[in-house]
Amino acid sequence: MRVLLTGANGYIGKRLLPLLVRAGHEVVCCVRDRRRFPSEGIYAHPAVTVLEIDFLKKPALDATIPRIDAAYYLIHSMSDASRDFCALEEASAIHFLELANRLGVRQILYLGGIVNEARLSRHLQSRSNVDAILRSGGIPVTTLKAGIVVGSGSSSFEIIRDLVEKLPIMVTPRWLNTRIQPIAVRDVLEFLLRCLGDPRFAGGSYDIAGPDILTYKQMLLQFAEVRGLKRRIWTIPVMTPRLSSYWLYFVTSTSYRLAVNLVNSMKVEVVARPNDLASQLGIATIPYRRAVELAFETIERNGVVSSWKDSRVSSGFGESLMERVVVPRNGCYFDRRIKPIAGDTSKVLDAIWSIGGETGWYYGDWLWRLRGIIDKMFGGVGLRRGRTDPHRIRTGDTLDFWRVLAADRDAGRLLLYAEMRLPGEAWLEFRVVKDPGGDRLEQCATFRPKGLSGRAYWYAVLPFHHFVFEGMARGILERGAASPANE
Repeated sequence: MRVLLTGANGYIGKRLLPLLVRAGHEVVCCVRDRRRFPSEGIYAHPAVTVLEIDFLKKPALDATIPRIDAAYYLIHSMSDASRDFCALEEASAIHFLELANRLGVRQILYLGGIVNEARLSRHLQSRSNVDAILRSGGIPVTTLKAGIVVGSGSSSFEIIRDLVEKLPIMVTPRWLNTRIQPIAVRDVLEFLLRCLGDPRFAGGSYDIAGPDILTYKQMLLQFAEVRGLKRRIWTIPVMTPRLSSYWLYFVTSTSYRLAVNLVNSMKVEVVARPNDLASQLGIATIPYRRAVELAFETIERNGVVSSWKDSRVSSGFGESLMERVVVPRNGCYFDRRIKPIAGDTSKVLDAIWSIGGETGWYYGDWLWRLRGIIDKMFGGVGLRRGRTDPHRIRTGDTLDFWRVLAADRDAGRLLLYAEMRLPGEAWLEFRVVKDPGGDRLEQCATFRPKGLSGRAYWYAVLPFHHFVFEGMARGILERGAASPANE
């Protein structure tokens, strides 16, 4: 079959694509920015093509696009809390449906949310509205409704991980007593894959969930048991939604905008209505505890394929960050460091490609952590996002409070853009330059100020630059020289 995959850069889309290819399907991937789409491995398979479409705008039909048999709708706009994300989701669904009809799509598969309560959050109501829009177009829609998705890199998993591993004692909002029915990400993918092209489920709507009905508190405690940790949790009725959002924002790696929407959704019970879809498809759903264990097995072997932190949900920016891939030169301040490379250039590249996350920044990590705390206090992303993979970096990844705009190891270039709160814009670029006269490391921090406050900020932190940036450049070279391969 020829399949259209929207949200191909997203958490589910990145994991579904390899399964579709291995099942023998041709896949047309719809992405908002093709520069963020992976270019190696299964993503470069001959059966995969990439189509750049922003469904917030009316898409023009590319004459080269062949007719499509089935389409997955995996687009979500919950991060846009500053605007009406419900209207954004409805606009995306309308434009997608127009394209699907023009391409002759015979089945739409939509991953929505479980909406069985009379009163819904804006997020869950929006999911229901999108389902209604997709069903209005005359194409059979298979709707799979999930609650909390548990898997390495999922927002729910990472938030629970932050809470459990950082807080031995928790005084929590009362919504931790809300009942939910989580599902393993592996099961979500199985449902999406096995319903494809099956006429039995065309036009159907199904709740999908794991076998366990738990409260959020029980989820936290079971997670702690898997990790071998003892945790104490008390719930109190006096914590307002605003305070709950701040609590979630400061303790975890989530953005404040996402925390607000999550808190509003967590007050709604999310329990699946019984159906026989799993038995018809031959799927034995995974219990919550086992799903957590499988997620950590994936993390331990560095096999995390996608993370919610790499999506725009974790960013404070609404527009495409890739527009900043060209570093400006006019009206900017610079801190340049150029160092000769005495040892193996490839090991210096290894050091650059390992920067951030648990590795740190090679100098003054306590200063970076302090900057992350200050950023959180002013509503920024902070330093908690880390990195998806400890060894690989891809364009579009998050790296603590930076976003990767370019990661070309062959060319020896890594370009980062700051997502922290700043009175201006900041880039950090690393280049390994090969030269007959001797290879060198070029490190450049660029800051484009906004108004007088931006200029005052640059000069206020200027005394720290010599130590931080000089120390970082030296640390990269020392890390490369200390590699066992060089001994």
